[in-house]
Amino acid sequence: MSVVPTEAGGRPARAPGALLRKGASSLRSRNLLILAALVASALAGSWFPEISAPFRSASKAPAPAASQTAVEGLVKLTAEQIAAAKIEISTAGPGVLTRDIVTPALVMADPDRVGRVAAKVAGTVAELRKKLGDSVEKGEVVAVIDSREVADAKSEYLAAVVNYDLQNTLFQREKGLFEKKITAEQLYLKAQTAFTEAKLRVDLARQKLAALDLSDSEIATLPKQPVRDLRRKDIHATVSGKVIERRANVGQPVGGEGQEKELYVLADLTSVWTELSVPIAVLPDIREKQLVRLSHGGEAEEGRIVFISPMLNHETHSGRVIARFDNKDSALRPGTVMTARIALAEKPARVKVPRTALQTVGGEPAIFVRTPDGFVKRKVETGESDDGAIEILSGLDAGETFAATNTFLLKSELGKAELETLD
Repeated sequence: MSVVPTEAGGRPARAPGALLRKGASSLRSRNLLILAALVASALAGSWFPEISAPFRSASKAPAPAASQTAVEGLVKLTAEQIAAAKIEISTAGPGVLTRDIVTPALVMADPDRVGRVAAKVAGTVAELRKKLGDSVEKGEVVAVIDSREVADAKSEYLAAVVNYDLQNTLFQREKGLFEKKITAEQLYLKAQTAFTEAKLRVDLARQKLAALDLSDSEIATLPKQPVRDLRRKDIHATVSGKVIERRANVGQPVGGEGQEKELYVLADLTSVWTELSVPIAVLPDIREKQLVRLSHGGEAEEGRIVFISPMLNHETHSGRVIARFDNKDSALRPGTVMTARIALAEKPARVKVPRTALQTVGGEPAIFVRTPDGFVKRKVETGESDDGAIEILSGLDAGETFAATNTFLLKSELGKAELETLD
């Protein structure tokens, strides 16, 4: 009688061969499931490709073979990606580093280029030929005044000229007769005296007209003028520039006691001054012709110091310094308060780059140099610096192009690329 092995519960025990066959079948099923998952993953990758961000150094690629060599520090970018990231590219070159101070500045008109058009005679405004903002040239007629004072002075001059011509004729006649021994010496001397007095009256009348601001050409044309124009006095521009104020109206009495004397204020604003308040502690370092920079609307204007006041303001503990700026584009408006930088010292640099171009990578300063494929990180040695630029002693040569702005994006992309390489 044979004994049949049993399992717990009284069931017959399975043979060892059956157990092996079942284990192999389970292993084949698991392998098939893994293979199916891999195929599905590959298909999903082909149907749902990776979407690149607007700014990337490069899409993730398979690890290179052992024979391939990657360029260290390379950030791959196309021209379109560089433009989208707003990375400005500059060319390395020499420059000047400055040590400067910041001070408030008040823009003002250059007093040497401001002119006031005044009525030097009492009268009434007959014409005003210029409006606010109009351009004028020096010597141009800008107004006309009707003046009794001018009419009297012109009449006196014309009478003196007529008398002079008469006395000159009589004198020449008596002189000829006297030389021919026809007339007495007494008559000759009398005619000579009258002629001299007539000439003196003409000179006095001319000086009076000149004091009323009539030019030599205006005086010379008086005998040919109509009588009705004797009252008129042309007012001329004293400087070239623009009309910045008009202080009289047509028909208004001017030039008399208690009356307005100025008709216009003119200013040539192609050059302006700025008044700077410089702390006393810095004044010993300030010199005439030093460079001053003004910034406005992203633009910078450069000027030079022309005056340093020997007097100090005891309330503000500062000194008054004047700088002159070219203003042909009219960007600087008198009355504007701005911030100025005065260059106290200047140092030439073989290669100068903006501060925004420099990044610290791996604890060392670096510049991203332009390459056909994008940018490559390059270690540099830095020297002195100012508020906006840094001197490069080595690592970057003049003439090379580099990323000047938004370089932190390149640093970020470089870090991503290194992490992907490690993966």
